[in-house]
Amino acid sequence: MYDIITFGGAVVDTFVYTGIPEKGNSMCYTVGTKIEVQDLAFSTGGGGTNTAVSFSRLGLKTGAIIKLGKDINANLILDVLKKEKIDFLGKQEEGLTDYSVILDSKEHNRTVLTYKEKSNNISFNELNLGKLKTKWFYFSAMDNKSLETQKKLAVSASKNGVNIAYNPSAYLTKRGPIYIKEILENTKILILNDEEARHLVPTGDLFKGLHKFGPEIVCITFGPKGNSVSNGKELFTSLPNNIKVKERTGAGDAFASGFVSGMIKFNDIKKAILMGSLNAESVIQIPGAKNGLLSWKEMQSKMKNNKIKIIEKT
Repeated sequence: MYDIITFGGAVVDTFVYTGIPEKGNSMCYTVGTKIEVQDLAFSTGGGGTNTAVSFSRLGLKTGAIIKLGKDINANLILDVLKKEKIDFLGKQEEGLTDYSVILDSKEHNRTVLTYKEKSNNISFNELNLGKLKTKWFYFSAMDNKSLETQKKLAVSASKNGVNIAYNPSAYLTKRGPIYIKEILENTKILILNDEEARHLVPTGDLFKGLHKFGPEIVCITFGPKGNSVSNGKELFTSLPNNIKVKERTGAGDAFASGFVSGMIKFNDIKKAILMGSLNAESVIQIPGAKNGLLSWKEMQSKMKNNKIKIIEKT
């Protein structure tokens, strides 16, 4: 029996540190020129593997439903899963493993170019349901065939008393709640940013609107401004520490996995917010989506000495 199984993307990331300053909301590259970059780094990424590593480091028995090609990049990802004591519950097939190029600006915001052919094509009949015995599923954002599989798995899991945590992305939420209706209806913990939340609830109170879709606990993140969490009766808001950012890739996955781990371990929203925030703060100080993820021992130490302020309202 697993504590949690993740279902999401698996990619190899190339980080390109350009040093190019932002102009408004853009990074601009002149056509036809050759740009000398400041640094390069390589890492594995994707919501399915980032969160799986985080859950495992935080002491949870973890499996990962991901799809890989048969290439060198697939071996890199499988090696990480083995090292982090995560069971591979997905499939390998001919072709290329998913790949991303992350362009980092001078201000350390990033633009991601991503190829996701494998991750978005996991069919329901490819799942070995007999091996998916778990207390929780964590769904990261998927589309196409994989989204339809998540919908079927969400309904099946809910009927069997399995909890679901869901972290969609803007390319899903901007299509409206009907597009991910079956998952929302069966989700216990919904985690998304303020832009994604407003896609689903265009007007009115965000939390009330999101609770109506089905989730018991709703967490909305506001980037460097912190996050707010509602259980339908109480609202908890956290104010982050002033942290120097090195690179933001993986921060969302780190927060979400830390938060869900906190709910699994303590069933306490304040402690869950604290774990998510500390995990994310650690990740943004070290390049790479997984490099800064905290172990359970490190998390316990930081929880004792934290300065994150959490405000509760009823």
